[in-house]
Amino acid sequence: MDFEVYCDENHPELFTSKKPTADYLMIGSLWLPAEIRDDIKTKIWQLREQYGIWGEVKWRKVSNRSLDFYKALIDLFESYGEQLRFRCIAVDHRQFIGNWHQGDNELGFYKFYYQVLHHWVLDFNRYRVFCDVKTNRDLTRLHVLKDCLNNANITAKVTDIQALPSQQVTLIQLTDLLLGMASARLNNSLNVDSAKTKLVSHLEQKLNREISSTQRGENKFNVFKINLQGGW
Repeated sequence: MDFEVYCDENHPELFTSKKPTADYLMIGSLWLPAEIRDDIKTKIWQLREQYGIWGEVKWRKVSNRSLDFYKALIDLFESYGEQLRFRCIAVDHRQFIGNWHQGDNELGFYKFYYQVLHHWVLDFNRYRVFCDVKTNRDLTRLHVLKDCLNNANITAKVTDIQALPSQQVTLIQLTDLLLGMASARLNNSLNVDSAKTKLVSHLEQKLNREISSTQRGENKFNVFKINLQGGW
């Protein structure tokens, strides 16, 4: 079966910042069967027309004016059940000790991308992965990431990993929204009674739980808080 995966990141500056503004670097991924992609995009377009909200869908754009539109996007995400899944990894910058990866922070970053993707690549399926393009990144690392995933998943196939501008890819934008919500909850950056807090609460009502670290088998909204210090 053919699947597509859309990826984005939050607080990548924590790899290098001397004055961090958050605790967790986050990388998120949205997973779906390729056959339902056009249906999802059509329904998002219909919501844009219904609410009169255009431009890029982004977590930072959530406001009182756009709240009903963003709630409808969450309802749409929920309506697909486990056909449409979200998984993210949270990396505590306070666990970065010493000279990580011989000073090659970008290599370390893509190792975390591997952790986001590897555990949901299942046997006998084919995957295409789309990441938000970053102008300061070495795009050859995406080919290395693809090779590593294929070497670790012998009976599955990652056919392509591409970097695309999020302004042109609706489902990367939806990933940005879901990741922003997870990051805001884990990084304790929500303000009381704000539109963003109301949106996060709306998702949590749909999930029937607060956004937090989940068990590995959670399929709808999976949050992996990685422990770089090892242990159980």
